Formats: sequence, structure tokens, C-alpha cells
Amino acid sequence: MALIVQKYGGTSVANVERIKAVAERVAKTIRAGNQVVVVVSAMSGETDKLIALPIRYPRGPEKGRWTCSCLRARG
Repeated sequence: MALIVQKYGGTSVANVERIKAVAERVAKTIRAGNQVVVVVSAMSGETDKLIALPIRYPRGPEKGRWTCSCLRARG
């Protein structure tokens, strides 16, 4: 038995069909007798939307730019 880490995000979780495919891949790995850690990041396009929020809705004259810089710096 191995410990396997699987990471999914972007287009691999972009819609219901893709999410079901990911779930099947995870289930197959478990059925093979492995322990699985699954890491899921944002769906396709969502990170760009989140980064745009402080630019559109800043709290103060410089706050939006500062928040956006921090978000980008953290990756």
C-alpha cells in the first residue's frame, strides 16, 4: 500500500463531467489498495476572478492595488 497525493485544478475540475472523472480516478486508486490525499484547487477561470475582485472593489484609494499585489505574491 502506498500513500499517493493527487492534485487537481483548472480544467480538470471545470465542470460536472470532469469532476466525476476526477472522482473515478481517486476511487480507482483507493480500490487498488492505496491511501490517497486529494488536493483540489480552483476551477478553470476562478483564480482570475478572485484576483480581479480587489481591483473592482477596493477599500480605500490604494487598498485594491495592495491586496492584488499580496494575492499575486502568495500564488
